[in-house]
Amino acid sequence: MTYLFNSPSDFAADAVAGLVAAHPQHVASVHGGVVRSTQTPQGQVALVIGGGSGHYPAFAGWVGPGMGHGAPCGNVFASPSSSQVYSVARNAENGGGVILGFGNYAGDVLHFGVAAEKLRAEGVDVRIIRVSDDIVSNTPENHRDRRGIAGDLPVFKIAGAAIEAGADIDEAERIAWKANDATRSFGVAFEGCTLPGAAEPLFHVEKGQMGVGLGIHGEPGVRDEPLGTASEIADLLVEGILAEQPERVEGGYQGRAAVILNGLGTVKYEELFVVYARVAERLAEAGITPVRPEVGEFITSLDMAGASLTLVFLDEELEQHWLAPADTPAFHRGAMPEVERPARESFWTADAVEIPAATEESRAYAARISGVLDLFEQVCAREEAELGRLDAIAGDGDHGQGMAYGSRGAAAAAREAFAAGAGARTVLVHAGDAWAESAGGTSGALWGAALTAAGSVHSDDAAGSPAQTLQSLRSGIDAIQRLGGAKVGQKTMIDAAVPFLEALGSEDPADAADAARRISEAAAAARTAADATADITAEKGRSRVLGEKSLGTPDPGALSFSILMAELGAHLAK
Repeated sequence: MTYLFNSPSDFAADAVAGLVAAHPQHVASVHGGVVRSTQTPQGQVALVIGGGSGHYPAFAGWVGPGMGHGAPCGNVFASPSSSQVYSVARNAENGGGVILGFGNYAGDVLHFGVAAEKLRAEGVDVRIIRVSDDIVSNTPENHRDRRGIAGDLPVFKIAGAAIEAGADIDEAERIAWKANDATRSFGVAFEGCTLPGAAEPLFHVEKGQMGVGLGIHGEPGVRDEPLGTASEIADLLVEGILAEQPERVEGGYQGRAAVILNGLGTVKYEELFVVYARVAERLAEAGITPVRPEVGEFITSLDMAGASLTLVFLDEELEQHWLAPADTPAFHRGAMPEVERPARESFWTADAVEIPAATEESRAYAARISGVLDLFEQVCAREEAELGRLDAIAGDGDHGQGMAYGSRGAAAAAREAFAAGAGARTVLVHAGDAWAESAGGTSGALWGAALTAAGSVHSDDAAGSPAQTLQSLRSGIDAIQRLGGAKVGQKTMIDAAVPFLEALGSEDPADAADAARRISEAAAAARTAADATADITAEKGRSRVLGEKSLGTPDPGALSFSILMAELGAHLAK
């Protein structure tokens, strides 16, 4: 379990504050995460690496010369929001462009992608590297569509070294992808991790069993097998990765590999050394020379009991950057060159947002919208544990937490905007930004986009109408479909949202009572569809890798959507 925390909702922010206080020579705090405490040299590429919290030393622990220039830090196991990524990138960039690096998960793809578009619109050259080293999460021919686990370390280490050596953004991007394509990881889990404040782990592994093919967000293995000895587990991991060993070619891979044996949080160093003794033996038998092997905790999953093995099949170029010096809070290698690294003198911050003037009619409608968001906050808090339980079966267990954090942030932002004089449109836009910021993850991005799109239907200078209420729901669902890219039948929120939309109809309501009735009827159709997702194998999102395990359990995203829509209909009928 997690013993030391204040408020569970503040855990990630408190951890970042402590890291900065402990390592002021390396990192400084900015909105959304950390950046180097020294200036990025003029014209140097900024490597911005990030993801959810709960993985230390990834990712904030790798910020420093020879590795990252900044790290956006999301909530526990939730991707940072697009505004967090944008803020860190703006503070790290200094004329050489930005490489955004993260593990290949749906929420990270969404949020980093939105931030990249905003940076590009401002003239910043941005490249994206999605680390995809986990061999169980897709087939070899679809290597770049796999999820990222401990391979984040060597990919970012190699890319950071190339940048330190003077690579421009084209060269750094090429080397980062080359490192990713040469990296393979495979892991096992013995017990799930426990979120701060939670009473139980996200999943259990039966006594005498182990989960094979773990994820780093609290996901269980793709299958269970009898627990082996340390040597038997080492054999399993080595054989799994070597099944994808590339051919040895002149001028390329010659049987030399970077090797990382990673503990996920509970399996400690002596145990890892027992496993590594067998790993080294098996690699020698295969004619592979380990190059600067690393054994320890590099990408954790809070207190998860598990271990993973990573190999990077090196050529001379990759080996050179793998061996290069680095100096970060959690990863040190060699001595950095004696170059001047001036301290930062200023930081980029977002300008204060002005609240547009609003009419009394629009403000009256904004008050009702704020009340609905207060209701959503209460409902999400009520449903948090159950949604988390469902998500833990074939996901990462954070959906309930994400919905609670997101709705809480949205409700608070709506109240604050309304108190400052905002009308209906501005209240919804502020709420959308806050939901995405507070929740992170896929659901945060989608609900944030939905509220923002709903705001576009309304105005700050006119009262809302029942017809606009229904149109705002249609616009919100349309935004979810566009941004998420999911289709009906893939076991996502869309499986409930589309039936809701179809039942809602396209005609205008006769009056407020008719609008409330139609929302309630559409919510019932959404709930039926959400329950039916129990019979679907997941094809998208984190649950995709564990698709078979999701059978028999409804999709938590579809379920939470149907619950909130049912509450909305009942609320409007009063």
